Order: sequence, then C-alpha cells, then structure tokens
Amino acid sequence: MSTELVITDLHVSVEDQPIIKGLNLSIKQGEIHALMGPNGSGKSTLANTLMGNPFYTIDSGEVTIGGVDILDLEPNERAKLGLFLAFQYPTAIPGVSMANFLRMAVSAVRSESSNGSDATELIPMREFRRELRAKMKQLGVDESFARRYLNDGFSGGEKKRAEVLQLAMLEPKIAILDETDSGLDIDAVRIVGESVNQLIGPNLGVLIITHYPRLLNYIRPQFIHILLDGRVVESGGWELAELLEEKGYDPIREAHGLTETVAEVEAEETLPSLRV
Repeated sequence: MSTELVITDLHVSVEDQPIIKGLNLSIKQGEIHALMGPNGSGKSTLANTLMGNPFYTIDSGEVTIGGVDILDLEPNERAKLGLFLAFQYPTAIPGVSMANFLRMAVSAVRSESSNGSDATELIPMREFRRELRAKMKQLGVDESFARRYLNDGFSGGEKKRAEVLQLAMLEPKIAILDETDSGLDIDAVRIVGESVNQLIGPNLGVLIITHYPRLLNYIRPQFIHILLDGRVVESGGWELAELLEEKGYDPIREAHGLTETVAEVEAEETLPSLRV
C-alpha cells in the first residue's frame, strides 16, 4: 500500500510572525511534486516544519505520514516513518567521516527502537560497505568521497551530492528537497538532477522546493504547486513552470488579489539560516 504525506490546513509562525497560513498538500510514494514560490513565501519554513525543527511554531493544522500524525514526533521518529529532508544549506561536521555518519544514520532509521536515547545497534560493517559501494556506483560518486569529513571543505555541488547519497542510503518513502539547486552552477544542477533521477521510482515520493524551474528540467515533476503568502494558490502541471519562466509570479499574485509581502522583500536581505 502506498504511503502518503498529507498536510491539512497547516499554520506556522516564526517569532510570532505567521508564515504558513493554511497550507494543504498531499504527496504519495511514486509521485514527484514541485513547490515553487519566491523567497519569503514560506517554502523553507514548510520543509523545516515537516522535519521537526523546533525554531518553527505550529499554530494549527495536521500532518500525517501513512495516517500517523507526526507533529508531536521528534525528527528521528519522523525519519523512521520514512520522511527525509535534503537541506538547502548542509552543515559541515569536521572529524566525522561521510561513511561513519551514514552508518549511524542508516542504523538509527532501521532500528526497531523508537527512542532516540536508546543505544542503536550498528548495521554490520561488511553489509554497510556493500550497500554504500553499490549506491555510490549507482550515483557515479568516487569511493574516496566516503572517507572525507561530512561537508567539510566541500564545494556547493559536493554538499548537494552528499545529500543525495544520504537519500539513497536511507531509502525514505517521502523526500523533501529544499532548494537543492541553490548556489549551484548549471553543470552542478545537471549532475544533482541526474543523481536524483537515479533514485526515483514507485517507492519514493519527492517534493522539490524551488523558486525557479531550472532543476525541474532534470527532475520532471508530475505536479507543480505555487506557494504565495504562506498557502498553495495554484496547482497544475508543467504549464505552471512555463508560466513562471515567462512571466514570473506577478500574474498569479494578481489573479488571487495578492501583493508582494514584506517577508518576500526582506528575504533577499536575510541570512541564509533564517530565510523563510
């Protein structure tokens, strides 16, 4: 039976400022969705809220995976249910190798225990190495990548490929890619897009969060949703991406009686870690 992520009338605020204002969205395994909107419209707020970042306050609404309400669950519990988030700005962790990090993460997700404080039994090293080498070969990643410290000294493209490798190893049911194309040149976007395409199939649902459609040229979504002022105002197919490429967001704002919000204007001047 296909697992579905269902977001119902979600309202989220940051420091008492409403950001998400009644958002509805559902994603099934095997489906590819794109959520598009200008900076400041609430895209990254949604991604972080879904994964359980405590910086964001959930005012009301419901989010379920496979019928299980996840809003009171810890991030590790959400991951065990099959949710994955590829960060817009991955954090460097000097001293922790990519391989050791992945072994810990895979072991934790597959563990029978749901309590993150419990000691996690690590996946046998021989089994882990076999899986890691197979995934790296599938994605065209050199094996030396696994010996490097996680994101430490990585280029923008390497950080995003590291996120895709994590996605491949963790094998989630629903993956959220939060502006995976952010800060990448054309060649890096193509490489990352082709890598994600290697993983797409009936067991993986994907939500691609972006504000322009260049990544979508490599990961073709079946459904496109437009996020403005904290809610989905339009849903459709590829024609929406073409409209945005040609005319931007203004025609959609006008159709729904919206104006550019203060958050959208201020987002351009906000530090990356605080962008909404």
